[in-house]
Amino acid sequence: MLLETGLLGLVVLLVLLVFRVPVALALIGVSLGGIMAMMGADVAVSMLASTPYNFLAKWTLSAVPMFLLMGFVSYHTGLTAGLFNAAKVVFRWLPGGLAVSSIFASSGFAAVSGSSVACAAAMGKIAIPEMVRSGYKPSFACGTIAAGGTIGALIPPSILMIIYGTFTQTSITNIFLGGIVIGLVTALAYSIVIMLVSFFRPDVVPRHEEGALDYTVAQAIREVWPVLVLGIIIFGGMFSGVFTATEAGAIGAGGAITISVLLRRLDLSTFKTSLLETLSTTSSLLIIGIGASMFTVFLSLSGVSGAVGDLLAEWQLSYLQLMLAIVVVYLILGLFMEPFGAMLITLPIFLPVLSDFGVSLIWFGVLVVKLLEIGMITPPVGMNIFVIRGVASQYASLVDIFRGVTLFLVADLLIVALMVFAPEFVMILSE
Repeated sequence: MLLETGLLGLVVLLVLLVFRVPVALALIGVSLGGIMAMMGADVAVSMLASTPYNFLAKWTLSAVPMFLLMGFVSYHTGLTAGLFNAAKVVFRWLPGGLAVSSIFASSGFAAVSGSSVACAAAMGKIAIPEMVRSGYKPSFACGTIAAGGTIGALIPPSILMIIYGTFTQTSITNIFLGGIVIGLVTALAYSIVIMLVSFFRPDVVPRHEEGALDYTVAQAIREVWPVLVLGIIIFGGMFSGVFTATEAGAIGAGGAITISVLLRRLDLSTFKTSLLETLSTTSSLLIIGIGASMFTVFLSLSGVSGAVGDLLAEWQLSYLQLMLAIVVVYLILGLFMEPFGAMLITLPIFLPVLSDFGVSLIWFGVLVVKLLEIGMITPPVGMNIFVIRGVASQYASLVDIFRGVTLFLVADLLIVALMVFAPEFVMILSE
């Protein structure tokens, strides 16, 4: 009876998600109703009273609002505004140099943001008009920025990785190290795609942009030194062991505020806006986490997690077969769900299975984030695509932008294959 209730709960959850019920409410409702059916109202109410506290009372979660505050302050005060111009100084000589510059500028923005949506929105406003003026096909220019935005959740500080590390009780610092490797590999792969398109289709990506670069190295350094300082402080202190990943959030937020005040860019209105956006985003993320924690308890009590493990043991899947199944599941979920919901719904089911196969949870965390970010640029609900459509509606339609990311999706799938077949590559910095 318990197992049947658990399976029914999974079906009800999927139905609710299909009808666009908010992920947090769907998770909490199914968990509460399921436990009530299995063990009575008193146990269900007791879980509802205790689970939110048990999830939220984790020191590592305090990094989430701190890193978000750092990103919002940096964005609203213009600390990241010069990244694209600075990247052009280094990369514009390459075929498709403007597009390559936008990819690496996105990587730099990721270091003070942690959000792929924010990364796509910020870079889209700056880079797309300049690329179109230089002769890029608008759909490809928009697709480049949409794809580049996905690096925002791979390069630390990644909010997705912090939530994953907290949920799985693994080292956030080591997950960050794996994220740096795959984030840089992704930026390199995207750049190769751009240069190949430039070589074979100069009508889509011009091999050489016209016009002189009226931006010197000295000017570039003056524009981006705040981001460089923040990056050195956060990553240097975190990876050298001076402070933890959790403490790095507070130091990063404090550093962004201090630099903005010294540059006289932070006024009361801007600070209020940054705080409100931080509170809103943090609240939406944490309530999904509470729902996922309740769902984990529900699946455990009903025996679904154990049944899935027994079923896979009976099928005698190999490592590669298991990974193929997991990759397919996340790619399908990415078509319809936002990353946090997709991750927290599936982890309670996958984690017990992964432990039986001896899979590193640090490596798996990086893989999950990469797969979920692919979902940000796949139809029909690729969030980055809609963001780019909002900031560059005069240049391309939704269909055009989806076409523009096609080659980047191919590169992403090749990176996923590399991660599956050579997991030690992801862990090269954390070993």
